Formats: sequence, structure tokens, C-alpha cells
Amino acid sequence: MDEFRSWSSTVPVILGTINPKVRERAPGTTEASVRTLASAINFAHDRRDTLFPARFTVLAPRDVSRTPTYRSSIEELADMFRYCIAPQPPEGEIWSNKMIARQRQHRENLLRFLQVSVATWCRPDAAHDVSTAPERDQWISTARVLQLNPRGRRQTKKYRPALPVPYRFAHILDATKGFFVTVKSVRKAFEAMLDDLGLPRERETGLKLIRRSVSQIARPRIGEAQWRQGEIMLGHAKISTSDIYALFDPANLGVALAVTEGIIEEIETLCSGAFAAPFTGEHPQPDYDG
Repeated sequence: MDEFRSWSSTVPVILGTINPKVRERAPGTTEASVRTLASAINFAHDRRDTLFPARFTVLAPRDVSRTPTYRSSIEELADMFRYCIAPQPPEGEIWSNKMIARQRQHRENLLRFLQVSVATWCRPDAAHDVSTAPERDQWISTARVLQLNPRGRRQTKKYRPALPVPYRFAHILDATKGFFVTVKSVRKAFEAMLDDLGLPRERETGLKLIRRSVSQIARPRIGEAQWRQGEIMLGHAKISTSDIYALFDPANLGVALAVTEGIIEEIETLCSGAFAAPFTGEHPQPDYDG
């Protein structure tokens, strides 16, 4: 297996088919392949299709991956929202009002991803999974609580909590029908935004940038004595109460909620309309990737 790891490290990752981008393969990417192989072998062994389980050790993510250190400030987050709601043409180009409106519509899913990520600190997969459909039992408007884990989905190690929602975001959810982000991934749109704003790349600014940035901004405001509320928001710890109405109590998540609302207000001050109700009557077409 060490030979496979050595070989894999020499094979670059090629992204896209038109104007493909080539980057170095990260150790974590290689280890994900090792982990998948081990799972397949062990599954076959459990079914008695093979004589032995996997006899190699899968390295822990912390041993092969480095957590990105880059974080965005309030001002930078506001720039991201401005990119979505006030598109600017490239240097040397002039856009008509119709073109600007089209760009805003194309960036609506990115805007929604930013909104849900700031308001809930959730992981990117959970952000794409938020829906107001009654059968999913996620958005409880009367309680102003969003359950990031939809009905019928088993919780995993990456725990999805139920969270109290800031007022501005609650109004947006109330105006939403079905999935909040209506595409499978906003990755391409997010990367285009990073390039437009001149933000770092090289694995420093993936989709988790918003979650990491908001939690870093919030931590000193919440204080170390009550940081467990931040850990609950991030899904790193579980809350002790099952009463959704108790989530607003300062002893539970009330402090984290107040801090999050403060962050949203600061973003709104710098970029008016960042958390306004949807500016179009319809979502972009579901087949638009970003």
C-alpha cells in the first residue's frame, strides 16, 4: 500500500475537460482511495466473498491533511455577498441592465449558499441539503428552528444539529419553497467568485471557508467560557436538550445566535441587501451548476 501511496502522489488531479486545470494530488485525496478500497475489501469479507479483511492500515485524516489556515474577515464576507447581488463587468466591458439581472440570477444559488453558511455555520453538504418541504421536517417556522438533518436521514460522525435561526435568515426561509440551494453544487460558482475577488486558492479557500471564517469571528465574541455553544453550532458537540424552544436560551444556543445575528448585521451594513428576501420570483433552473 505504501507503493500505491507513492505512485498516487505523482499523478496530478485534472479538473474539467474544457481548459482543464491541473493540480498536485493531495495526500488526503490518495488516502480517500485507500479508505474506499479498505471498505470494499471488508464488505466483501463480511459477506464471506473473500477469506481475509483488509490487512493494511488507513491513515487518519489528521495525519495526511492540513486544515487550511486562511480565514475571511467581515469585510471580505461582505465582498462575497456584493459579488452576488451587485455584479460588476470585467475591466473594459459594459453590461446592460438585462445582463446585470442575468448575472444576479445566475449567482442566486451562490448567494443562498453564502446566506445559509453564515446563518448556521453548517458544512457545505448540509447547506446544499436544506429544504423547507414539509415532508423533510427541517424548517420549523413557528419555532424559528432549522433542523439541518432532514427526516429519514441517519446522523453520521459529521453531526447535523437543530439550530435557532437569525431573524433575517428566517424571513428568507419563509419565502422559500423546497430546496434552498437548488443545484447539486455551487463549487464552480464559488471558485469563480474567489478568482474575481483575488482570494487565495491552493486548497486554502474551499466551500468550508465560510463556516471556518464565521466561527473564527464568533469565537472571541462568544467567549471561551461559553464556546461549547460554538461547538454545538459546528456539529462538534451535541446539545443536551431536545426541546427546540429551549435552543434560544442563553444557556443553550442563545449567545451563539446573538453573535451570529450581529455578524449578519455587520455584513448588511457593508452590503445592503445581503440578507434581503429573494430578489427574483423563481429559482434558477436546477441544471445550472453554480
